[in-house]
Amino acid sequence: MEARSLGRDGPKISVVGFGAWEAGGDQWGSRAEDESVRAMHAAIDAGIDWIDTAEAYGAGRSEELVARLLRERRGEVRVFTKVAHFVSGARPEEVRKAIRGSLDRLGVERVDLYQIHWPAEDVVPVEETWGAMAEVVDEGLAAHIGVSNFKRDLIERCLTIRHVDSVQNRWSLLVQRDRDDLLPWLAERGIGYLGYAPLAFGLLTGAITAETTFEATDWRSGVPGDVGYYDEYFAPDVIGPHLEKVERLRPFAERLDVPLARLALRAAIDVPGVTGVIAGSTNDRHTRDNALAGDLELDDATRAEIDAIFRG
Repeated sequence: MEARSLGRDGPKISVVGFGAWEAGGDQWGSRAEDESVRAMHAAIDAGIDWIDTAEAYGAGRSEELVARLLRERRGEVRVFTKVAHFVSGARPEEVRKAIRGSLDRLGVERVDLYQIHWPAEDVVPVEETWGAMAEVVDEGLAAHIGVSNFKRDLIERCLTIRHVDSVQNRWSLLVQRDRDDLLPWLAERGIGYLGYAPLAFGLLTGAITAETTFEATDWRSGVPGDVGYYDEYFAPDVIGPHLEKVERLRPFAERLDVPLARLALRAAIDVPGVTGVIAGSTNDRHTRDNALAGDLELDDATRAEIDAIFRG
């Protein structure tokens, strides 16, 4: 699989990573834990060499499931995790405690990337939190540090303290807010970019239709109201236009003889400034299919036509 450097100082990583939010089991309906672990193994077998998790996913359960994989395959995979102000807190002493909790759940002495999950400016200035993140590296508990769901102004403030190795934001053909301004700015400063939700929470797989229903415990049903993405992706007034774009993409996948999801992932990867995308699944077959996006090649004409659909 193609690999790219994670920013100026980071390691080379596969352009597709495995996302373990669903593995945590909360907000996604019923999930079998053994299936989630099998999907992780399938990811590594298919050439994916990093897993992204967080203390917030299933109140630590995702990290514990990742640990089951790491016990067998630590040498084959990098592990990225996050601290959340709504779980452990964002004050320096809380960050220092949180990283040790994650290390205990993961069963490792150091993570490869430690990230601030969400900004917490209403709790503590970002400089204090980022200073604690720098200490985590200095103490050898993380190799690199990054931020997630951050805009440029906060990233700039972090840079006054310590280099930011990566930014992890929502990114897909349907959500390209970072494309014109943030991505070039990050690239100029040697900051990697990891895109989460590159399949738009399933919309870009082609498997979801206007008639699709979700379990009440799946946030995509609109019942659990604390995720915050429902109105942008699945609310009745927006899902129709999204699905129309997906149907316009389908002929390109048929022409290339690849699954729609693989094409959508590759198109998201190919935008300049993107280091890699995070594709999560609890299905080992889907995981292997997603990994193949790392080898798919699109010509300039195809990329331009896809842009015309989603940016025209």
